[in-house]
Amino acid sequence: MLKYRRWIPAIVMMAIIFVASSTPSSELPNYGFWDMLVKKGGHMMGYGLLSIAWWYGFSFDSKKGWLAWLLAFIYAISDEFHQSFTPGRNPSAVDVLFFDGGGALVGLSTLVIWFRMRAKKKKNQEV
Repeated sequence: MLKYRRWIPAIVMMAIIFVASSTPSSELPNYGFWDMLVKKGGHMMGYGLLSIAWWYGFSFDSKKGWLAWLLAFIYAISDEFHQSFTPGRNPSAVDVLFFDGGGALVGLSTLVIWFRMRAKKKKNQEV
């Protein structure tokens, strides 16, 4: 039972993304000049966190990082399809390819860099 708890963050992130994309456009806040930056940044952050959550579910197995990205990317595709049923919202291949898939890649890459820096620091402390 304990091994399944590692998947809870991915499930929670998918639920958050689902709820956010279920919001009709008329109910979305408008950030004025910053609107596009905030919303596209939200895509990137959400899918970055989702890909990290998937990889956490795989116990950060270095051979499964690509799978974590792929699962986040597939969820992005399904979420854009889901948005086509939400009033005022449209599916966007640009969102999937650049902001969702790119955000997932940035999230995983950032974590890999952090892991490497931490390992290097630990190695230097042992010397």
